[in-house]
Amino acid sequence: MSSNLGWLVGKHWRAGVALLAAALLGGCHDAETPARVTHADAAVAAPAAAPATVKPSLKRWVRYPEPPAALSAAASLGKQLFFDASLSASGKMSCATCHSPDHAYGPPNGLAVQLGGADMQRQGTRAVPSLRYLGFTPKFTRHYYVPGPDETEDEGPTGGFTHDGAVDSLHEQALIPLLNVNEMAMPNPAAVVARLQKAAYAEQFRQVYGVDIFEHPAAALQQATLALEAFQTEDPSFHPYTSKFDAAMAGNADFTPAELRGYGLFNNPNKGNCAKCHIDTPGPGGRPAQFTDFGFQALGVPRNPEIAANRNPKHADLGICGPDRKDMAQEAEFCGMFKSPTLRNVATREVFFHNGRFHTLQDMLHFYVERDTDPAKWYPKVKGKVIKFDDLPPRYRANIDSLDAPLNRKAGDAPALNEEEIGDLIAFLKTLNDGYSARSGAARSE
Repeated sequence: MSSNLGWLVGKHWRAGVALLAAALLGGCHDAETPARVTHADAAVAAPAAAPATVKPSLKRWVRYPEPPAALSAAASLGKQLFFDASLSASGKMSCATCHSPDHAYGPPNGLAVQLGGADMQRQGTRAVPSLRYLGFTPKFTRHYYVPGPDETEDEGPTGGFTHDGAVDSLHEQALIPLLNVNEMAMPNPAAVVARLQKAAYAEQFRQVYGVDIFEHPAAALQQATLALEAFQTEDPSFHPYTSKFDAAMAGNADFTPAELRGYGLFNNPNKGNCAKCHIDTPGPGGRPAQFTDFGFQALGVPRNPEIAANRNPKHADLGICGPDRKDMAQEAEFCGMFKSPTLRNVATREVFFHNGRFHTLQDMLHFYVERDTDPAKWYPKVKGKVIKFDDLPPRYRANIDSLDAPLNRKAGDAPALNEEEIGDLIAFLKTLNDGYSARSGAARSE
């Protein structure tokens, strides 16, 4: 996916980043230079001037949200729902079981997919995504257009929640695990409402939504999911912006040389090229960078033998095309595409990609840069032939991205990143972890 829109919105901000990069490297430039310097140029340029004595501030380019003084009644109720294991068939699983607050609202372990179901022994089919930084997710569209040099450009499928963009709101997303047989496994909506009536907060539910709310099960269930949405929308823990990156963007932290080199690689279109899909520029109104364009890509991630469903050779997770999503099943040009997640807190994760195939950042990045240069390292051999993209039926493999760096190499080529560069890129990605500061964009917590 292109980052043209992010570039248009953030072109002045990029000039500020160039100033910051120059200062961190110990140099300064004349007033006209920043507008012409890219992230990558700034990260590798050799400064010739005396060290800068004043660190430039980028605070004016990013507007961090002010946390609410208190949660609304609906959000306070949603918080109780989020942590309530009684809303599962097993009585042992809540939303927080898979979306742990202590793990950036992502999975709390290194399992490729989580266990759930009525007996807590059923395995899911996709890795659990983080619930952080979902607030600006647009509604799903097959074709998302952005301004281009000559005319608008079609960025393809964009938006929606879950790995396949199947629903357009957080409250619709919240209903999915409640009824999924591999997750909270409630048999039907009425069973969920029956549990709500017995919950410790049932009286509070009546106070917020009316004394007769449980006499209208459909309305009660809808209000429950809207309460979960309110909690995820209002509570600052879902969008804290307390990373070192945010502190640096506010002029309250300095990147190390390794982090700065990694930042250059992140943006270099011939190297990491991460910013093409994981946009690092502020959005409309100066909202902080979300590190995703909310778009979809087919990356050809290898089949994961850790997932029990994959023992059936006929099972294929086609992303937008199903099997979970039903409405796009006949649109073959989108099969194999999954949504690009935010990279905020990516370095805290133990599973990567939609199928949890990789368990370290190092392995994930090596796959990106060596998928095509050394395919035998990642894919199985059948009768001496490497079967690339083995997790996608052959008829859909033309959908897999082979045009954008670093996925545009050939077998035997040098990877786009070497070991040292991967280390620098990881150093930068770690600056996206929340918890560096106590407040959004603030200096490091003491």
